Amino acid sequence: MNTRAEPNTGKRKLKGAEIICESLLREGADVIFGYPGGAILPFYDALWSYPQLRHILVRHEQSAAHAADGYSRVTGKVGVCVATSGPGATNLVTGIMGAKADSVPMIAITGQVARASLGSEAFQECDICGITASCTKKSFMVMSAADLAPTIREAFQTALEGRPGPVLIDVPRDVQLEEVDFEFPEIVEAMTAPLSPDTLEGVHQAARLINQAQRPVIISGHGILTSGANKEVAQLADTTGIPVITTLLGLGSFPANHPLSLGMLGMHGMYWSNMAVDQADLVIGLGMRFDDRVTGKASTFAPHARIIHLDIDETQIGRNVPVEVPLIGDAKAVLRELLPLVSHVDRKPWMDHVAQIRRDHPSLAIPPSDSLQTQQVLASLNELVQENPDTIVVTGVGQHQMWAAQFLGFNKPDTFVSSGGLGAMGFELPAALGAQIGRPDATVWSIAGDGGFQMTLQELATATESKLPVKIALINNGYLGMVRQWQEMYFENHIQSVPIPGPDYLKLAEAYGVAALRVTEQEDVLPAMRQAQAHDGPFLIEFVTEAVGNVFPMVPPGGGLGDTLEDPMTQAKS
Repeated sequence: MNTRAEPNTGKRKLKGAEIICESLLREGADVIFGYPGGAILPFYDALWSYPQLRHILVRHEQSAAHAADGYSRVTGKVGVCVATSGPGATNLVTGIMGAKADSVPMIAITGQVARASLGSEAFQECDICGITASCTKKSFMVMSAADLAPTIREAFQTALEGRPGPVLIDVPRDVQLEEVDFEFPEIVEAMTAPLSPDTLEGVHQAARLINQAQRPVIISGHGILTSGANKEVAQLADTTGIPVITTLLGLGSFPANHPLSLGMLGMHGMYWSNMAVDQADLVIGLGMRFDDRVTGKASTFAPHARIIHLDIDETQIGRNVPVEVPLIGDAKAVLRELLPLVSHVDRKPWMDHVAQIRRDHPSLAIPPSDSLQTQQVLASLNELVQENPDTIVVTGVGQHQMWAAQFLGFNKPDTFVSSGGLGAMGFELPAALGAQIGRPDATVWSIAGDGGFQMTLQELATATESKLPVKIALINNGYLGMVRQWQEMYFENHIQSVPIPGPDYLKLAEAYGVAALRVTEQEDVLPAMRQAQAHDGPFLIEFVTEAVGNVFPMVPPGGGLGDTLEDPMTQAKS
């Protein structure tokens, strides 16, 4: 849907800050996440005259970037965040890098010292364009108000084209105040580039391999969600009868309740998914990067398989694993070319073999314990997710993230949001706030670890001020759980600097005006969640869980998918 404002024809005098506002509106932006400061004050002054631009005041600039990220992922629009110069700008960097790693379109606008002061080490001056050169698709410093509109136009195009990602626009304070004739450049809708002859030839080669394969698997990644190609992936699976595995960020790109769904693969993926890839004779990678958390030891990845790799970013093809058939282009367009060429093949022995692995290796079995376990919490939340498939879940990073990926079944696209490539702790709450603003009618759950939550918990104030009814499942095990697990398993149980006591979270929530409960028993988990969902406002549930549980399955360091470890407490005997 085109949400751009209608252009105001003809030239008129505007300040640079006003041009930024006008340009954002014309690009379809209607929400900005930011934090003011001296070098960006002219822009904030201009916002007074642009009530169409909703500004969300976060409590830390890192949260502005994470919120813009979450907003973008659930809406498909470009997220916008704003900060002042110096520390304001540098505080955005973690969130900008996270967007780069996960291919999320974002515009970061930063204030800068006046042009005459550049290079003088003025108060709060920093070379933010230099700092972000490696974590943006492009960075601009705009030295004239006359250049603002075309720069913003280019920035939005850059953020969206090809592999999406973040763009930074740095604007000196006096440029924001400079008055010039304003005429917004004509918006020409981007034309979809035709597929190259090489890709079209590759499609026919891919179809031949698919129709011949006896043990094929499809791996569906985040690029399928970005392209909106989830229906094409489902059609490919239904037509060919090939099972589908997802990456972490690909969750939701293929319905978890589909008979051909095998769930997630990788470091903490399902045992049967990892074994299926390890034993496959054909791997069809769609919109994914074959990163190390997916492949394990790259040299041992899918040792018996020929590999088809579809990605819009040519630099990813063959980067980590050898590829026999490269398909470079938009996933939806390529799959539409492929679908008429493939057919169903009877692969009953392969499907029976995978089903037997699932029976013999129950990856989702919860080990016995007298304490409340995170797996139990997430299994209960999954009941609510299945009742309402539009529920959006946003996680932080660590054990709770992996258990969420394992135990929650996402049947609709763009309902799972997580920091994958960068793995930024503290992502969960601000990104959930951005997702709630983007999808105000959806129930949004933030699954937070007690370590990550303490990094950005100040955003509870943003939730209450902006009346955002996010539900927070705080997993409190008193540890940096994933680090503790590695210390236990691979560093001779030298538990160092990972116990992380926190505040009284109920009193903390009360101080911020957030309703809260503490849950310690399994029988109270689901009732508490239903109470939270019924509450008209933000709600925090502190789940006091087992301190030393470990996440399994797990690919050990230096190991391949074929080396996947199972939980010794639940491993079935063949």
